Amino acid sequence: MSLILICLLLSIYFMVKSFLTINTNKETSKRMLKHIGDSGTLGLALGVLGALIGLITAFDVIEATGGAAPSIIAGGLKVAILSPLFGLFTFSFAKLSILVLRLIQK
Repeated sequence: MSLILICLLLSIYFMVKSFLTINTNKETSKRMLKHIGDSGTLGLALGVLGALIGLITAFDVIEATGGAAPSIIAGGLKVAILSPLFGLFTFSFAKLSILVLRLIQK
């Protein structure tokens, strides 16, 4: 999840940089929009990848031990969903930032 947090922080940095250069350097501001989108998409992809790796690891442990109680499986699934949820938040923030900055640029 720390990599997703880095993607979110990069999106925020690029958004602020684009917002600050919107009046002085429109070309830099437009270039930052691409960086915002890329960092948001990377955050979403890392979230899904983290969930898949976590689920594979959990299923390996269940297979090695011969089974698990349903409450343990439910708790593990709850934790596995947090990573893509944070990635989706990062992606949504990036796309919303792009929308707002495009409206301000016009």
